[in-house]
Amino acid sequence: MQTTHLAFLGLTATALLFAFGFAAEGLRGGAALKPPSSLEPAARTDDWAIAREKECIRRAKESAPVKVIFVGDSITQSWEDPGKAAWEKYLAPLGALNLGNSGDRTENVLYRLAQAPLTRLAPEHVFLLIGTNNLGHGTSNARDTLAGVQAVAEMLVEQCPDATVHIIETFPRGEKFNAMRGDILQINQALRAWVPTANAAITTKGRKSARTPLAIHAIGDAFVSPDGTIAKEVMPDALHLSPAAYETWAKAVVGAIKDRS
Repeated sequence: MQTTHLAFLGLTATALLFAFGFAAEGLRGGAALKPPSSLEPAARTDDWAIAREKECIRRAKESAPVKVIFVGDSITQSWEDPGKAAWEKYLAPLGALNLGNSGDRTENVLYRLAQAPLTRLAPEHVFLLIGTNNLGHGTSNARDTLAGVQAVAEMLVEQCPDATVHIIETFPRGEKFNAMRGDILQINQALRAWVPTANAAITTKGRKSARTPLAIHAIGDAFVSPDGTIAKEVMPDALHLSPAAYETWAKAVVGAIKDRS
């Protein structure tokens, strides 16, 4: 069956296939295993993030329709701090809305989208950056993180049927080469292979736009120096972006939108 989204128990088509495969693998081993946490919608429980989660849900429920939406974690939320100048210069004129929450993992975004679907906002472009906290908090391995990112992307396609959902490849992290960077690269490589396959499987019947439902961008490659290090001028803590890096990201966003206009 071709469809933009297979909704069942709150899971996307990719998440369902992953979960069923995971359970079947467990049954063969003699016990049914739960799907990974990256696929199970979960509200934030840490006090410092609950207020922002509520604010993101409020924005999704109450904002006027917008052309561009950003969904993600602290790197997205920080368009409002170190990224503020770049946002005001490049993105505010586009009528962009920020739905980033510091510390969010894929399961938290799945929860937020279930509480406040983005359909009513009728965006043309949705930019998704998520997954680094699944790895950084140790709640998910690379395989589970990949499944979580795919599930969020599919939910966004379902909720925003006339938009292009732009997956931003997870940014590199760590000042020098490290194992987590390897996981990130493997996830990004798999996402690049998945996007054309997912686009081919998504029916475009009834879509107002002829744009491809999913796109993917390797913006984070620009943040790595030729020797493999990440300069403090780009990521002061080797994770979060500097104002200059936000300018690089903002220009890439404007270019991606122009390419699909």
